[in-house]
Amino acid sequence: MHGNTVKPPDMDRAGTLSRVFSPDGPLADVIPGFRAREQQLEMAQRIFEAIVGNRVLVAEAGTGTGKTFAYLVPALLAGGKVIVSTGTKTLQDQLFTRDLPAVRAALKVPVTIALLKGRANYVCPYHLERNRRDGRFLSARDAADMRAIARFAQAGKSGDKAECTEVREDSGAWPSATSTRDNCLGQDCPDLKKCFVMQARRAAMEADVVVVNHHLFFADLMLKDEGAGELLPSCNAVIFDEAHQLPETASLFFGDSVSTSQVLELARDTRSETMAAARDCVALIDDTRALEKAARDLRLAFGMEPARLSAAQAARQQAFGEQLNALAESLLRSIALLETQAERSEGLAACLRRAKELETRFAHWRKSGEEDLIRWVEVFTHAVVLNATPLDVADVFRRQLGARPCAWIFTSATLAIGTDLGHYCQELGLGGLEPPPLAGVWGSPFNYGEQALLYAPTGMPGPNSPMYAEAVARVALPLIRAARGRAFVLCTSLRAMRRIHELIAESLCQDEEQLPLLLQGEGSRSELLERFRRLGNAVLVASQSFWEGVDVPGDALSLVVIDKLPFAPPDDPVLAARVEHMEKQGLSPFLHHQLPRAVISMKQGAGRLIRSERDRGLLCICDPRMIDKSYGKAVWRSLPPMRRTRDGGEAAAFLAALPPPRAPG
Repeated sequence: MHGNTVKPPDMDRAGTLSRVFSPDGPLADVIPGFRAREQQLEMAQRIFEAIVGNRVLVAEAGTGTGKTFAYLVPALLAGGKVIVSTGTKTLQDQLFTRDLPAVRAALKVPVTIALLKGRANYVCPYHLERNRRDGRFLSARDAADMRAIARFAQAGKSGDKAECTEVREDSGAWPSATSTRDNCLGQDCPDLKKCFVMQARRAAMEADVVVVNHHLFFADLMLKDEGAGELLPSCNAVIFDEAHQLPETASLFFGDSVSTSQVLELARDTRSETMAAARDCVALIDDTRALEKAARDLRLAFGMEPARLSAAQAARQQAFGEQLNALAESLLRSIALLETQAERSEGLAACLRRAKELETRFAHWRKSGEEDLIRWVEVFTHAVVLNATPLDVADVFRRQLGARPCAWIFTSATLAIGTDLGHYCQELGLGGLEPPPLAGVWGSPFNYGEQALLYAPTGMPGPNSPMYAEAVARVALPLIRAARGRAFVLCTSLRAMRRIHELIAESLCQDEEQLPLLLQGEGSRSELLERFRRLGNAVLVASQSFWEGVDVPGDALSLVVIDKLPFAPPDDPVLAARVEHMEKQGLSPFLHHQLPRAVISMKQGAGRLIRSERDRGLLCICDPRMIDKSYGKAVWRSLPPMRRTRDGGEAAAFLAALPPPRAPG
């Protein structure tokens, strides 16, 4: 039975959970390497209490606690319908293919499970066939990938692109083989019966446990598009894993954005639909190329480097205003032409609807003067995004929770500042709930005093010094040599990443050392991680995308070097607006926002080092502010309880004493 009226099973919950998590219990029978942990059992008991009582629970569980099983076991035992939302598709797939089936088998409960992703993760039979028939691809590789996707769509059951292993995830063919919220024809689609998205939604509606990701959850909450919104009314519990990402994700979806990429996709789809249903309308085909030029010209109004600018900063660039006007005029011309052809196919009618919506959203961004929204511009390599982000998501998020009386569980390895969850609860408006949320902080079961060493080097210049990257490389190189590779060097900016990589490469080359040196951007994240693990002695220099969600247990990773405390740049337009807003409220933006965010990010970066009971390694934090500034204590007190040193010789000796790296496999 689904719905909030489900009663918990008649059982001694403490006794049942203790038996399930015991060294000779059902989890140990089914899961290889399972270890009974006191923290895991306590967390599971608290989660069961929250689910049964329809309560909100905020729970931090240190690395190695086994939080996945700590929430899955009570969720399956309590009965009813459960949504589990994760921060990454990798964890989403792991939950669905490995963890949930294992727990279901251990508990012998007859629950059904389903995986639901955003529509861009599923092959769209309509767009696949339309674009394959059109046959216009940028490369022979893309054309070959389209043929492989077509074979997969015919043979596969789910249509999930993650299962199409023959085609790489970043192939240029995927946008032509999938749909977006913008170009989906919905109920008017002639291939509706073959739609993989609809099949996934039906399976999710019927399942007891549905695994989604945060982006899908929030997109649907706001747009009622992807299928999760239909699930919520019948839901007994929503569990957010990797919940530290929610404030950022909520900001993204509770605001609005519109991009030149959407315009380019509209132009491409309009051209494809015109070729299929209105080939005689040459003017419309010509117009799509003019629309593409207008979108690209808007991107060219900015420099080559990616950037984040406030609306005021963007407006000071004369070309931005001119090209934005030109794009608006181009969209209006496209709308006028599409209105003459829209009746000729469902696809052209959908393109008309999209063109009107894009024109409205660009116009709204230009005219918006709402005080609670931050208007800003994000410049990517090939696109510009115009954003309107809420100053604060607490009120709107609290209203969403209040409208759906079920259990809400928020868990991550990094939610607390020390042991205080107040900052996280404040950001999401949880502190204003009645009754107040339940809370729990469980430390890691790992023996950090034996397994890890924290090194804070002496003699570092201030982090704003023009020679800071050189100083970081100087500290990192002897550690990398002592560890014989096996290192992550994590940087807080792409510029620092590139410079530090260059310096390390030069030094290794001069000394003719044969350590593999990898750089973020040389391949997809999954490809780089696979190479790093396989090589066994590699050095990876990376930026923000490798600070979290990266798991390298074993001796392939023995050293993590972090260049600076991860404070957001003070000129970031969103941060600057929030700082101004908090100052007007009489709050300290640094203490109430910037420092807590930096602490949580640092905990994520540090968490890459020790991933199992057998791991040993060294964490080097180069930033002198961790020692020299009073607020630095908040940083290192929130890190795992490692031994600490300021002696470079001791740090190198610790690494040199570790077992040698295995041979590349």
